[in-house]
Amino acid sequence: MDLTGKSALITGASRGIGRAIALRFAQAGADVALLARGASALEDVAALAGKHGVRTLTLPCDASSVSAIDAAFARAVDGFGHLDILVNNAGSVGGAGPFLDLTDEDWQHVLAVDLTAVARFLRLFGRHATARGSGSVVNVSSVAGERGCPMLSHYGAVKAAVNSLTRTLAAEWAASGVRVNAIQPGWVATDLTASFHGDRQASEALMRAVPARRWATPEEIGDGALYLAGDAASMVTGTILTIDGGMTAYNGGPALIDLLALGRIDMP
Repeated sequence: MDLTGKSALITGASRGIGRAIALRFAQAGADVALLARGASALEDVAALAGKHGVRTLTLPCDASSVSAIDAAFARAVDGFGHLDILVNNAGSVGGAGPFLDLTDEDWQHVLAVDLTAVARFLRLFGRHATARGSGSVVNVSSVAGERGCPMLSHYGAVKAAVNSLTRTLAAEWAASGVRVNAIQPGWVATDLTASFHGDRQASEALMRAVPARRWATPEEIGDGALYLAGDAASMVTGTILTIDGGMTAYNGGPALIDLLALGRIDMP
């Protein structure tokens, strides 16, 4: 789980899951190029990462702009000489609502940030890494891509595409020494989900579908990314690592798991 001597580009690194991954990588010894829209927040993360004695770069970038992505990636390569790891974490939910109420703009926004930008970073990093004969990609997906996601059909569809792209590129790039994996978190306590985990009734309702009965922390997602990115996972590629407290394993019905927890039924 040591990343000493490696360099990583992490998108969406200014807060939440991306911030946690960046700090976990820096703690493990990796130089980190931090990309997000907010320059000030990136500087804060860079200051914390730098306390671990690693090099840092801040790359303010609008992930919906292809030219901005290209320029930021070039700056990262120039700054570190090469990149060993790409973490595709930047994303946006945009508007939410029933499928029939979502607008073309809602769909285009999520497609641009959560899929088109991801594909662009993958193309840039893939060319760089396959030419070098080594590299590791961690795409941050979501359990929304694994199961039906009412009210967020566009987001779920895009994350399903990210999972598919992860598996496809893992197969295409394996012979070149480049691994491609993904993490799909369940409910994670971040500022983006604060309106849910900060509301006791809403939180309790959501956690009824999570056998672990709690929210994941960004740091737990960071630990998963650290494993997939480093040499400990040298034979792991094409894997979608689910970190959701058992949510996708549970059918969500009323029932057995709740009654067992309450001691209402006896099992042989």
